[in-house]
Amino acid sequence: MTSPPVSLAGRVAVVIGGTSGIGRVLSLGLADAGADVVASSRSVAAIESTALEIERRGRRTLRVPVDVVDRASLGRLFDEVHSAFGCVDILVNSAGRTKRTPTLDVSEDEWNAILDTNLTGTLRACQIFGRHMISRGYGRIVNVASLTSFVAFHEVAAYGASKAGVAALTRSLAVEWGVKGVCVNAIAPGVFRTALNAELLDGTARGRELLARTPMRRFGSLDEIAGACVFLASEAASFVNGQILAVDGGFSASGVNQ
Repeated sequence: MTSPPVSLAGRVAVVIGGTSGIGRVLSLGLADAGADVVASSRSVAAIESTALEIERRGRRTLRVPVDVVDRASLGRLFDEVHSAFGCVDILVNSAGRTKRTPTLDVSEDEWNAILDTNLTGTLRACQIFGRHMISRGYGRIVNVASLTSFVAFHEVAAYGASKAGVAALTRSLAVEWGVKGVCVNAIAPGVFRTALNAELLDGTARGRELLARTPMRRFGSLDEIAGACVFLASEAASFVNGQILAVDGGFSASGVNQ
């Protein structure tokens, strides 16, 4: 018996929040696996930069900005992709925001803004693209959860609540939509080194604790995250549904490490 293919050749993917950080890496990883990829975000410049990289890989793309707090913009994104490509096979929800604030001091505006982007924004995109997938009887949705879907990080309660919600939403949609041919899963990235967080990781007590809690004793490099998304989007994962796949060097398994 041969193994199911991981190739995404012939598939059309939309990555929301797909032009920076982890989202950009996921966009390019899907393109490397053979998919045509529309990477979208609020930044026109970042969309252009990512689109050029996708096209350098010989894949098709579009340049369409989107804001997950604006349902109409998500609708326009779907309409343009559907018009150009005829379908959407894969949706990746990677848009997110956070802010570190002691919970006693978190305003309702700050709380609501983080949940509106991270959780309700994911719901909006799943509703708009999921309806199309259900009508076709096929789809792959990959949400981006977080370590904070499982464990608490100090002074980011709103972010943690939003990402725990993303995990719960993922499972709920998997139960509803799996029978209709749409598999809904999530990846939970661990700690990955980027230009933006290098100072935090290397120069603070928080960074030292994060490293100590990671059994592999190193932080991830961004090229180590794309494979999980490609797998969940592929036919190799045709019976994987409702799972939160941690890509974290063992962090979520960690108890006593020495």
